[in-house]
Amino acid sequence: MGIFDRIRNAILGDAQATPLPHAASSNTASGAVPPPGPGAPQSDQIAERPPIITDPATGAPPPTPAPQVDVEDALDAAAKNSGQKLDWRHSIVDLMKALGMDASLQERKELAKEFGFTGDANDSAKMNTFLHKTLMKRLSENGGRVPPDLIN
Repeated sequence: MGIFDRIRNAILGDAQATPLPHAASSNTASGAVPPPGPGAPQSDQIAERPPIITDPATGAPPPTPAPQVDVEDALDAAAKNSGQKLDWRHSIVDLMKALGMDASLQERKELAKEFGFTGDANDSAKMNTFLHKTLMKRLSENGGRVPPDLIN
């Protein structure tokens, strides 16, 4: 598991877990409509209803998307629980510390490799800025709700 995966799991947690299996044995789960019961009014007109979208391979309805996790709330709580004064909004080092992770230069260089950083890894200020912005963007792409000012 890479460093980004560890960060993502620490922040987003179970929100990225695989969806629960569907109950394929029930008529409603498969999208089938039960026939009208006795005494139900009969009509020559077909009632309009929205199309039923199913997975063509399995016939199951599509998985419900995982709810987005508020990254700001999660990191605020992590920083508070750390017992340290951490500015995770501007510092990749503080963000990693808030999560209880190793924030050493070597660990950040590894994360920079994962993110495809092409600059000078010895220029830690530029690398750290790149890491923070890239991390926020990736979290937003992976189910996190990130404040817009942290992505741009």
